[in-house]
Amino acid sequence: MQLEIRPDPAEVGRARRWARSRLAGSGIAADEPLAETLILLVSELVTNAVVHTGCPAVLRLSLPGADGADGADGGEAATVRLEVADASDRAPVPRCADGDATGGRGLALVDGLADRWGWSPEGAGKRIWCELDRCAQPGQGAAVAYGRGAASYEGLAFEAV
Repeated sequence: MQLEIRPDPAEVGRARRWARSRLAGSGIAADEPLAETLILLVSELVTNAVVHTGCPAVLRLSLPGADGADGADGGEAATVRLEVADASDRAPVPRCADGDATGGRGLALVDGLADRWGWSPEGAGKRIWCELDRCAQPGQGAAVAYGRGAASYEGLAFEAV
């Protein structure tokens, strides 16, 4: 399933609402830590695409039990995959953010929260993706991972340039 994203900051909220609505049929409860982490990752990746590229983008979600996605049997080992593809050929590049900076930590959060992430060229643009394993250890929800990530990645940030 996918959502077309315009290069407008208001699209970030629309992308979060769309992702939440897709969780209902996937067997992932809205208050489950995985859902909270997924929504944060959607927000970060869509924000990067909208703010740093100025190009339209496509948000894709592969959820267990939804439209024949991996893990459709409802097993706990299912993987959730999030992708944002845009028409910019500018690769994500690490940058350091001051402790007082109000932005610039998006991909550091993705790195701290996702089980795997990366990017690859796609046509004239690129695709940034991340995956979450549903069978994560207890206590590895968004709040715990965010707290660990904030300490582990303080001052480290990535920006698509």
